Amino acid sequence: MRKLEELFFIAILILLSYFSFSHLFISGFFPIHDDTQVARVFGMGKALSDGVFPVRWIEDLGYGYGYPIFNFYAPLSYYFGGFLNILGFDALTSTKIMIFAGIVISGISMFMLTREFWGNWGGLFSALLFVYAPYHALDIYVRGDIAESWAYGFIPLVFWGALKAYKEKRWIFVFLGSLAFAGVITSHNLTAFILAPFMVVLISFLYLANKKRTNLFYSLFVLFFGLGISSFYVFPAIFEMKYTDVLSQIGGGADFRDHFVCLFQLWDSPWGFGGSTSSCIDGMSFKIGRINLLFALLSILVFFGYRFLNKKVKFIRGKFLKNEKSIFFSFSILGFLISIFFTLSISKIFWEIIPFMEFLQYPWRFLILISFFSSFLAGFSVWFIGNLFRNNKIFYYLLSAVIILFIIYFQGKLFVPQTILEYDSSYYTNEEALKWRTSKISDEFLPQSFEVPKKINEIGLKKVESGSKGEVLYQLSKTGEIHASLRSSDTSEFKINIPFFPAWEVYLDNKKVPFNIGKRGVGLDVPKGEHALDVYFVQTPLEKFSNALSLVFLFALLAGIIFPISKSNEKNK
Repeated sequence: MRKLEELFFIAILILLSYFSFSHLFISGFFPIHDDTQVARVFGMGKALSDGVFPVRWIEDLGYGYGYPIFNFYAPLSYYFGGFLNILGFDALTSTKIMIFAGIVISGISMFMLTREFWGNWGGLFSALLFVYAPYHALDIYVRGDIAESWAYGFIPLVFWGALKAYKEKRWIFVFLGSLAFAGVITSHNLTAFILAPFMVVLISFLYLANKKRTNLFYSLFVLFFGLGISSFYVFPAIFEMKYTDVLSQIGGGADFRDHFVCLFQLWDSPWGFGGSTSSCIDGMSFKIGRINLLFALLSILVFFGYRFLNKKVKFIRGKFLKNEKSIFFSFSILGFLISIFFTLSISKIFWEIIPFMEFLQYPWRFLILISFFSSFLAGFSVWFIGNLFRNNKIFYYLLSAVIILFIIYFQGKLFVPQTILEYDSSYYTNEEALKWRTSKISDEFLPQSFEVPKKINEIGLKKVESGSKGEVLYQLSKTGEIHASLRSSDTSEFKINIPFFPAWEVYLDNKKVPFNIGKRGVGLDVPKGEHALDVYFVQTPLEKFSNALSLVFLFALLAGIIFPISKSNEKNK
């Protein structure tokens, strides 16, 4: 019966979330800052259909030369979109379903966490606030940062898994929490970088309050195995970054010093579709959401008011710091305030001394956690009202319905695109779109030494081009492979239009041969005669090791479910 009730509320949650995704179900698409989404889904789908997994290299982007985007950038949501693409959906429809799935994940994820604290009605309220948070709308309909919106959706599940693993010491929660944390990492590594310290602080709070060593390990395993499962992505992303121009994205127009939020902007700032500036007048909004903020503050006041004035409130009764729920509530207040602090210029010194903070680029990224903590805290208000009017259920349900309608009316209207462009999928996936329009938006995954084409006619037309004394008789290419038949009247250099990356191996007549690294591709000296050329993207030793490590961690997690630790062994610890 309880499961049916949960499913009922999840169904209601998805229905009430309709206005957050309704514009995905009309023809055409909408302009976004990162207008590469459809092309990336198309590229992922093409790579998967070519039998590549895990996907690291995309063939058509990077001005048609290709680049290893998914070795470094947020592959998870694109795997989802790419699989939809190979199932028969066009790239645009797959992208829309990908965005829709991220929204649904965020709602269900938040409901699963908050129903543990506030019950079904309070959980529904928190989940809707999380879905309709202004920053969520900003990610989807303004910035087009679909990768971050997916990471946004997994955040509550990570906290839920860690809390349940700590409290119940059951491996299933380690498994689910680890998958959620891996979901954050592989959806958007910068979000994981923001989230991880907060998770460590929470687990430390839980341990310091109860000193339960075994429980501590269960919750730490969520982070440990989540990172381990993500090894296939994490380690190549870190250690092979030097082969790309990714570091060029740090500083310049994306210097964190120019993108702090002014305090009043968190309360209210005009909604727009422009960019972030160095002043308090930005082209886009950084508001938390008045409903989120007001109910979060009300919850904090009520919580501490009844904590000290009324010892009979069930939730607060007993040893304050011995209750996991109270600890998490207090932690959420702290997390909420710290997250706000890091969006403001007064935190500049911490941005400058904490390692790698410059990779975040924009302090307002902390709105992702502000949205989470404010939505979670706000649920306490509904829980409290429900207990206050537990003898008058009709009034409670009516009041809850009114509050929910307020959320949808005032914050749902932010989930509207600037305009609708009547383009079909081919507009985003034709050759010019892939090799020129989309490639110009994001080319940082090419090598630093790569000479970027200034005009479309500078792009190499074929994967293999002959020199003056040779000709290409035949060539065929797919993701990660090039095959060609060459003829040369004398020793001649042939050009292969791929940017250098250590995973490429070149074979001439089935023998591995060296190649020359050029400004726009690689060169190969071919002797006189006819020859077979084969070029393969073979994963590097680091990538192979990382793949194996991910599998080891995944199998270890599964083994923990199949062969659970006995209760008697746990009691002896």
